[in-house]
Amino acid sequence: MLDGMTTNAGEPQTRPRRRAPAGAAVLREDVTEAIRAAVFAELASVGYARMSIEGIARRAGVGKTAVYRRWRSKLHLVLDIVSALAVQGLPAPDTGSLESDLRLLYEVTSRALRHPVASQVIPDLQAEAARNPDIAEAMQKALRDGQESVASSILAAAEERAEIRSGLDRDLALDLISGPLYWRAVVIRTPKLPKGYLDALARGTAEALKAL
Repeated sequence: MLDGMTTNAGEPQTRPRRRAPAGAAVLREDVTEAIRAAVFAELASVGYARMSIEGIARRAGVGKTAVYRRWRSKLHLVLDIVSALAVQGLPAPDTGSLESDLRLLYEVTSRALRHPVASQVIPDLQAEAARNPDIAEAMQKALRDGQESVASSILAAAEERAEIRSGLDRDLALDLISGPLYWRAVVIRTPKLPKGYLDALARGTAEALKAL
C-alpha cells in the first residue's frame, strides 16, 4: 500500500480536489470602478450624511454585498476614495518657466475644482471633516499632499533655472501657490472666475515666489 493511495483491492485512489476557500473570489475591477463612480454621484446628489450603501449599490447596479465585500462601511468607502485622489495627483507642468508652469497648473486645478461633481463633493466633505477626524485626515492628504507633490516639482524646476533662490520656505511657497485658487473655487465658491484671473494669479504668484 502506498501511503493510503490505494484501495484494499490495490486499485489507485484519486485524491479529492481541494475546493477554493469561501470568499476567495477575485473582485471584478469593473464592479469596483462602478461603485466608486456611484459614490461620487451620491455625494453630489445627497451629501455624505444622507448617503447610504443601499443608494450606492442601486446607482452602481450591484447588490449591497458587492459593496460590503470591498468596504465595511460608507465611511471606509469614502476615506478610500478620497485618499486615492492624493495618489493620482496632478500632472507636473514642464513648460520652461515658473510663470507658465503655474498658469498650466492653475488651469488644470481650476477645471477639476469647478467640475459639477467636485464642486458639490468637496465642500460637503469639508463640512463633515469638522466632525470626523478620519475624514479630516483623508481630506488633508488628498487636497494638500497631492498638490504639494506637483508644487514641489514646479519649485525644483524653477530653482534649477535660477528663477527662485534655493532654500526658500516650502510651506509658505505652497500656501502662495495653492491658497488663492482654493479660496475662490472651494471656500467662497465664485460662480465664474474673472477674465484674466488665472493669468494674473500665475504672474503675481511667480513674482511673490521670486521675492521670498
